Amino acid sequence: MFDKEKINDIKKKREEWESSTLKKVLDRFPERKKKFTTISGTEVERLYSPLDIEDFDYNEKLGFPGEYPFTRGVQPTMYRGRLWTMRQYAGFGTAEETNKRFKYLLEQGQTGLSVAFHLPTQAGYDSDHPLSMGEVGKVGVAVDSIEDMKVLFDGIPLDKVTTSMTINAPATVLLAMYLAIAEEQGVPFDKVGGTVQNDVLKEIICRGQYIFPPQPTMRLTVDLIEYCYEHVPRWNTISISGYHIREAGSTAAQEMAFTIADGIAYVQACIERGLAVDSFAPRLSFFFNAFTNVLEEVAKFRAGRRYWAKIMKERFGAKNPKSMMMRYHVQTGGVTLTAQQPLNNIVRVALQAYATALGGAQSLHTNSYDEALCLPTEQAVTVALRTQQIVAEESGATETIDPLAGSYYVEALTDKIEAQIDEYIKKIDELGGTLKAIELGYIQKEIQESAYRFQKEIESGERIYVGINKYVMEEPPLTNILKVDPKIGEMQVERLKKLRAERDQKKWKEALDNLREVSKSDENVMPAVIEAVKARATVGEICDVWRDVYGEYRPKEFV
Repeated sequence: MFDKEKINDIKKKREEWESSTLKKVLDRFPERKKKFTTISGTEVERLYSPLDIEDFDYNEKLGFPGEYPFTRGVQPTMYRGRLWTMRQYAGFGTAEETNKRFKYLLEQGQTGLSVAFHLPTQAGYDSDHPLSMGEVGKVGVAVDSIEDMKVLFDGIPLDKVTTSMTINAPATVLLAMYLAIAEEQGVPFDKVGGTVQNDVLKEIICRGQYIFPPQPTMRLTVDLIEYCYEHVPRWNTISISGYHIREAGSTAAQEMAFTIADGIAYVQACIERGLAVDSFAPRLSFFFNAFTNVLEEVAKFRAGRRYWAKIMKERFGAKNPKSMMMRYHVQTGGVTLTAQQPLNNIVRVALQAYATALGGAQSLHTNSYDEALCLPTEQAVTVALRTQQIVAEESGATETIDPLAGSYYVEALTDKIEAQIDEYIKKIDELGGTLKAIELGYIQKEIQESAYRFQKEIESGERIYVGINKYVMEEPPLTNILKVDPKIGEMQVERLKKLRAERDQKKWKEALDNLREVSKSDENVMPAVIEAVKARATVGEICDVWRDVYGEYRPKEFV
C-alpha cells in the first residue's frame, strides 16, 4: 500500500519522534505499565503506523464485503441492508414459563428465538431420571417429549421466526421434535429456519455435555447435516462453537483456531460420507464469544473469516462463495460477568456488543447483568436486549461496513491472530487431525495453560478487573433474583407418567425398535428419530437406545 520511499520517510520521522517528543515525556512521566497486552496476552505496541503493515495487499487481505476472502463481511451491504438477528438465549423452568419469556422478548423487539435446555435434556436424560434430581428446569427449560416442545412454541408460528437450539449430543432428537411440531402447524420443512448447535467435539474438549463416543457422535452429526441438506434447506445444521472454548479460558486466537479445527473435522466427515462440499457447507454456521477488549475481538472475527474462507477454498476445493462464508452468532462473555457490583456488567456487555457489531456478526445474544447470580430476570433481560438495540440504532457502528478496516493496529492484530490460527491448525494437522489432537489432550492443555495465565494475572493485580481486584466496595446482596420453583421437578415427573400411560404402546415400541435397527446400519437415523418422537418416545428413551448401541464416552485423564 505504501512505496518504499514513503515507508523510509515514515520510519525516519518515527525515529525522530521517539528520540525527541516521546523521550521528553517518558523521562518525566513513565507509562503506567512496562508491558501492555490484550486480554489474550498479545503485546500491544505503543503506536501502530504503516510500518506495521508495510507489505499489506488490500485485494489479498481485505477485498470487498460479500466477496472472498470475506474479511470485511459476508454480505455486500452488511447492516446497511439488515441488522443482525437479535436472539436472546432463554429457557428456565417449565415450557409454559419459557413460552411466556419468548413472547415477551418478541414483543420487545427480539427478532429470533434461542432455546436454553436444562442439563438433563442436554445429557440425554428425562426429568424423572435419578441423575436429574435437583436439576430440572434450573439452567434451562425442561423438555422431555414432543408434548413439552408443543407447549414451548405454543402460539409461535415456526414459519415466521427462526429458532436456535443449544443442544449437542441429543441434537437429532430435539430437531426431530421441532420438525414434528412444524408439521403439525402445517409448516413445510422448506419454510423452517434456524440453527441447532450439534457440536459435540467442543463438548469433549471443554464443556462436558457429551454422551456417546466420538465416532458414533460424528455419525449422528453428519446424519443431521445430510438430512437437512435434503429436506430442511433453510436450517443451519451445525453451530461450530468457540464460545465455550473461550469460556474455558482460551485466548482469542485459540478460540478461533480450535473452532476452525472442529469445523475442518466436520467438513471432512461429511465429505467422507459422500457429500459434495458445496452441497452442505453453505449451511454451516459458527458461534463465538465476545470479550471486553473491543479491538482484539474485532481483529479475531476478521481473521477467522479470512482464514475459514481460505480453508474452504484451498483445502476442500469449495467453488460456491457461500461455502466459504463464516456466518456466525455471538454471545457476550458469560465468564466476564461478576457477581460483585453486577450493574458493571451492563457496561461490559455494551462494549462486547459494540465489538460484535464492528466485527460483522449475523446474530447476537447479550448477557443480562444478573447472570453471575441467577437466570436473568425480566428487567435484566430487557436491559440486555435494549443494549443491542442502542448499539444497532444509535452507535453509528452499523452505518458503514467494517468501519475499523485500515486501522494500522486492527490490521496488524488481524494478521497476527490469523498467523496464530495457522500455527495451531498446522500443529493439529501434524498430530493427525482434530480427533487425534483431542485424544492426545493437546487442545485441552493449551486452553488450560491460557486459563492459568489469565487467572494468575488477576490474582497478582497485573490485569485489572473492576470490582474484583480494584475499585472494590462493600455492597448489599442483589435481592431481585429469579428463582426456579423446586416443585417443577415433581410436575415434570407427573407429566412423564401421564405421557407414558396414554401413548400408544405398540406404536412407541415399534418406533424405538426401528430406531435401534437403523442405528446399527448405515441408514440415516433422522427419519426414524422423527417417527419415534411422534410416537411420544422421550429424549431419555431415544438416547438410551443409542447408549445401548454405541456405548457411553469416558474421556482420558491428562496430567
